[in-house]
Amino acid sequence: MAIFGVAHVPSRLRFVHAVATWWDGIELWITGLPFVPQSLVVLLVLVPAALGLARVFDRVLAVVLHALGRDARAEKDASESPVAEGH
Repeated sequence: MAIFGVAHVPSRLRFVHAVATWWDGIELWITGLPFVPQSLVVLLVLVPAALGLARVFDRVLAVVLHALGRDARAEKDASESPVAEGH
């Protein structure tokens, strides 16, 4: 009975190993392509993925900043509110 047998590996580690194995297969497939198809595959996958991830980060950051009162609308509202001078 091995200490690191399959039965003793946590399910999270098995998931990470499965994802790493899948990624290795994808990576080997892409690197096996000629240069032009390789570039096209990378651009067709990475550009939309990067744009989507940037949009998600933008939305999350906007929500967090709005919740903290640090967004542009909160600053605009604060500057438009009447302030009594001398107080």
